Amino acid sequence: AAAMSEGRPLRLLGLHGYRQSERRFRQRTGALRKALRGRAELVAVSAPHPVPGGGGEDGDEDDPPRGWWFSGPGTFEAGEVAAAPAGLEESLSAVAAALAEHGPIDGLLGFSQGAALAAMVCALRARGDPRFPVAFAILVAGFASRAPAHGHFYREPIALPTLHVVGDADAVIAATLSRELARHFVEPVVLTHPGGHFVPAAAPQKKAYLDFLDRFRPGQGQ
Repeated sequence: AAAMSEGRPLRLLGLHGYRQSERRFRQRTGALRKALRGRAELVAVSAPHPVPGGGGEDGDEDDPPRGWWFSGPGTFEAGEVAAAPAGLEESLSAVAAALAEHGPIDGLLGFSQGAALAAMVCALRARGDPRFPVAFAILVAGFASRAPAHGHFYREPIALPTLHVVGDADAVIAATLSRELARHFVEPVVLTHPGGHFVPAAAPQKKAYLDFLDRFRPGQGQ
C-alpha cells in the first residue's frame, strides 16, 4: 500500500499464448510496453509445459514454445471439448508462485491461451482464493475453455474488473469466442480492434488501456 501511495507504476503479470514463452511474449509486446511506460510495467512468466516437438519458429532449443494446458496429448485447440485436459493445476500453481515471487502485482495481462488462464485466475480470485491477490485483468484474444472439467470456472458471473481486447480479424481465436468470455464477467469493458491475433497498441487501444488502468491507480478513487 505504501508503494501505491507513492504513485509507483502498476505492475502486470503477463501470461503468454500457446506455443510462446516469456521471451517471445516480451518480444511481441514491445509496442504495448512502450505505450504503458510510466503507468504500468509488465513482468512476464513462462508456462510450465514445453510443447512437444516444438523447437519454435526460430528454432531456439534453449527457449522451447510452451503451453498452459493441453486439450489432447501434447496438443491444444481452443475450440476442442477436451474430455481429459491436462496441466492446468501446474499452471495455476506457477501463476501463484510468480505472484508471490514478483509481487506486489496489481493485475494480469493475458494473451490467447494466457488470457483464458487469466480468466480462470480471476474466477478463483473472485471466490476469495488467497493465492491470487490481483485486482483486475486485461484479456487479449481470450476464450472460455470448452473442457467440461473447467466448467466450474464459469458457473457464476466473475466479479473482477476486466478489459477484453477483441480482434475483428482474428483467425486464431474468433472474435465471437472473446466476446463470449467477456459475458462471463460482471461489467466487462470490451475493446474491439480491426486487426488479427496480436496484442494491439495503436493510439485507440493505448487510450483504452490507460483509461482502464487509471481506475486502479492511487488517488483515482478506486
